[in-house]
Amino acid sequence: LENTLTLTSKKFLTSITAKKIMSSSVVPVGSPMGFKQLFDDDSSTYTYLLWDTSTKDAILVDPVDIQVDRDLNVVQEEGLNLIYGVNTHAHADHITGTGLLKQKVPGLKSVISKASKAQADIKIGMGDRIEFGSRYLEARSTPGHTNGCMSYVSDDKSFVLTGDTLLIKGCGRTDFQEGSSETLYNSVHTQLFTLPDECIVYPAHDYKQRTSSTIGDEKANNPRL
Repeated sequence: LENTLTLTSKKFLTSITAKKIMSSSVVPVGSPMGFKQLFDDDSSTYTYLLWDTSTKDAILVDPVDIQVDRDLNVVQEEGLNLIYGVNTHAHADHITGTGLLKQKVPGLKSVISKASKAQADIKIGMGDRIEFGSRYLEARSTPGHTNGCMSYVSDDKSFVLTGDTLLIKGCGRTDFQEGSSETLYNSVHTQLFTLPDECIVYPAHDYKQRTSSTIGDEKANNPRL
C-alpha cells in the first residue's frame, strides 16, 4: 500500500503520494540518519545521500548528471528506497542529475525552492520539511548567490547542507545575475550562524579537498563573512 508524505511547514502544504513513505516527524532515539558524501571531480561538487536507517527511505541532494549511475549504485548497495532528488539551488557550474534520476527511478520526485523559478515536482519555501521515513531536513531560505538558494538543516541540528551559500572558509559568488553580497551576508548571519556552533557544515563545493567545517569555525575564521 502507498502512504501519504506531507511536506510540512507553518502553513498547509499540498500532500503528495510516494511509495513506502512515513510522515512522522518524530526522531526516534537510537535511529541515526544514514549519510554519504559523494564527490564529482569535474565540477568539485558534493552530492549527499541521506536516509532513515529504519525505513531505508532516502533522498539525494545536489546530484550531478554525469554521476547519476554512481549514485544509484550506492543506493542499491545500501538497499535504499530513493524518493526525492533535491537541489539547493539552480546550478550554473553543472547540470543537475534530477531529470535523469526521474527517468531511472519510478516515482521519484524532484525538489527545489519556489524562489528559484526552476522546474520541479515539488517547490518548497522557508520552514518546509523534506521528510524521509521518520527523519527530515528543514529548509531555510539563504539567497545571495542566487535568489533561490536553500540550506537544509538536519532534524537534530547536527549538520546543515549549505549549498553555495556558505562554503568552507568562503561563500558563493555574488557576481552572477541574481547575486547580492549584502543579501548573502544577511542570509548567513540570520539563518546559518544562528545554528549551534558544533553543527557540521557540508557545502556543495570545495576546491581544496576539504569535506566539512562547523558553524563555530566559520563564525570565527571565515574571512569573507
